[in-house]
Amino acid sequence: MRVLTVIILVSFWLSPGTLSAADRSHRPDYSAEVAPILVKYCVACHNAEDREGQLSLESYSDLQHGGERGPAILPGLSQSSRLIRVLTGQTEPAMPPDDNEQPSVKEISLLAAWIDAGAEGPNGTNPARYAFRIPKVTPATDARSPITSLGWSFDGKLLAAARFGRVDVLSSLDEPAVQTFSEHPGKVNMARFTRDGVHLITASGITGLYGEARIWNVADGSMTRRLQGHRDILFAAIPSPDGMTVATSSYDRTIILWNVETGQPIRTLKGHNGAVYDVAFSPDGSVLASASGDETVKLWHVETGRRLDTLSQPGEEQFAVAFSPDGKHIVAAGADNRIRVWLFLSRDRPRINPLAYSRFAHEGPIVQLVFSPDGRFLASSSENRMVKLWDTQTFTEILSYDLQPDVPAALAITPDSETLVVGRLDGSVQHYRLDKKGHAPPSTQATSSAASVEYNRETAERVVEQEPNDALETANVLSAPGSAEGRIDVAGGERATDADLYRFASGAGNQWLIQIKAAQDKSPLDSKLEILDANGQPVLRVLLQAVRDSYLNFSDISSSEAKSVRIHNWEEMELNDLLYMEGEIMKLFRAPQGPDSGFSVYSDGAMRYGFFDTTPTAHAMDVPCYIVRPLTPGVRGIPNGLPIFPIYYENDDDSRRRFGRDSSLTFTAPLEGIYFVRVTDVRGASGEEYKYQLTVRPIRPDFSVRLIDDNPEIPAGSGKRFELAAQRNDGFNGEIKVDISNLPPGISATTPLVIQAGHERAFGSLYGETDAVQSELENGACPEISATAMVGNEKVTKPVDSFG
Repeated sequence: MRVLTVIILVSFWLSPGTLSAADRSHRPDYSAEVAPILVKYCVACHNAEDREGQLSLESYSDLQHGGERGPAILPGLSQSSRLIRVLTGQTEPAMPPDDNEQPSVKEISLLAAWIDAGAEGPNGTNPARYAFRIPKVTPATDARSPITSLGWSFDGKLLAAARFGRVDVLSSLDEPAVQTFSEHPGKVNMARFTRDGVHLITASGITGLYGEARIWNVADGSMTRRLQGHRDILFAAIPSPDGMTVATSSYDRTIILWNVETGQPIRTLKGHNGAVYDVAFSPDGSVLASASGDETVKLWHVETGRRLDTLSQPGEEQFAVAFSPDGKHIVAAGADNRIRVWLFLSRDRPRINPLAYSRFAHEGPIVQLVFSPDGRFLASSSENRMVKLWDTQTFTEILSYDLQPDVPAALAITPDSETLVVGRLDGSVQHYRLDKKGHAPPSTQATSSAASVEYNRETAERVVEQEPNDALETANVLSAPGSAEGRIDVAGGERATDADLYRFASGAGNQWLIQIKAAQDKSPLDSKLEILDANGQPVLRVLLQAVRDSYLNFSDISSSEAKSVRIHNWEEMELNDLLYMEGEIMKLFRAPQGPDSGFSVYSDGAMRYGFFDTTPTAHAMDVPCYIVRPLTPGVRGIPNGLPIFPIYYENDDDSRRRFGRDSSLTFTAPLEGIYFVRVTDVRGASGEEYKYQLTVRPIRPDFSVRLIDDNPEIPAGSGKRFELAAQRNDGFNGEIKVDISNLPPGISATTPLVIQAGHERAFGSLYGETDAVQSELENGACPEISATAMVGNEKVTKPVDSFG
């Protein structure tokens, strides 16, 4: 191509009279013909900011200055001008690069003719950078222009609706516009009123050319300021709370702060490595937050331009950022489908702003966030056409609106916090009434007022299994409370495996402990228990709604591992969160302690616990896992794009591993009626020696506490840590208070100690002032230790083995 271009241009230059004929017929105009060619092929690399080779072709004055290799043009001498020679490949390096679009022979000839005609510049202000020439295409249908932004005036009387090329100011959604601000260059990405309602700020521009903010007088519709300084389209232009400053952000990765009165830039904020999609002032106007395509949110001190913090937790582009009305939180969202909330601490100096919440919010990228002015609600919208409402006390989802007919690109809430307005890309606008009372999250605990059932091991009925009992119709009858002796054995029949069924009756809300004793008696049975309803269907225990997705990384975990569960994005998880992984439910106990450690989960120190009577199993690296929250059966969760897992009443191995591979589960009857217990071997094995004892009894919540090291050796004038361990029985999870008294003179101990609800360990210190400690303990001095807890409505106190 370049060889052919050179041949054609050489022929052009050598033809006698060619230039004079061209000069007589047409002298190329810089603004209309020359500048568009330079912008199209050259300005991306040779502009006022990048200046590759110290050369800018962005303006006529820049072109005249040339670059590090001398003048770019020699008026009257196109053959010797470096601009023409690099375009034709006669001089290295040839431009544009081979992998870029190349100018045509006609375009190069026009540049050469302009140079030979004297290379005259533009008349008046140089318009080349802002020239954007595309053919006008008449739409085939009369379609509504998309709504790209919505903004309420602070008195609630006017709503600005931004579209392509214009902004309509409405007094009512049902009435025609009372004012229209038109002739914007391209799409208007944002429209915001100043707090006093006098001005409207708009953000627009031409992609790849420039960005422009305009300040309009709302009363008469006149434009009072045009703010031009960005090299690409604007995504945001917002006034500060006092109305004296405007912050603009652009695809060019910069933020500019402008003086409203003079229209001059105050300072440019640089630091993002991607487009800056949104900015927000703190309520007092001292700090600016910015959301960027570089997957970060940055905080800037407005007065000095100093960067205060970079919030780097997001995993993809961030499209929206906002401060809570009370100024306590920063909220951002974007392409990773999550809403993140940080505590706002770096108000006047650099500080770490800790992440407070991270919520998986939408199935698609989140495009808009808006707080209600009273701070009670947060609304979000996404590319998957969903709009949701969030409670800002805990940033939990309280309402999901109907699927929108098109992408809800714009959100606004009225100043009285009573109405949410949604603008869509199909040009439609709709309002939703906000419930001022809010919506309480669904309950996660089932309650029961059923009376407890008495159980006496000696007098409870015992039955011996009678075959066949592998179907509902032939199930053995078991009077609950009671027990049964059985065996998993096909006994030479046609069945490949055996399943034993027992039928029992229960009142609604009655709570039962159902256990197998087999491995404890050296039986080879690896039992599994299941509870079925009267129709033989598994009984639903709980629904678990996933609220955050993740996966197991770095390594596999065994069925017993308790200290190194390494999961992706653990920084956004909280202690005591429930973690669902391939049917197993764990609870997070302690965050990783370093780069090579994982999340600790609740365990006895050696074996991890399963919750909801799920059995810990082995998991391979990269398997998906989820942070989940329980829903009471019958309560519908609000869809968030993540799965909901049903958990049934069943158990393989006891979830606390106290009975080896024997099964144990607690069952709360949802209704009064008939239920079935099914006993099988989890491997499908059977045989004459596969014996078991099944027990169905009421739960008896209880506890005991023991001292781990009851004979500590303590040097004089020193101390030593001691540990208390609680054993919780039949679902008791309450707080346990441990008191230590009757200490000999010269000895002190941590008291009282509290074993927190759901926990099984507490640590204290024993201190001795002199050698008396050891002698006192050896000579029979015995401190008293007692443990107290509320079990049901009863206060229970139990002795604990003491020191010595």
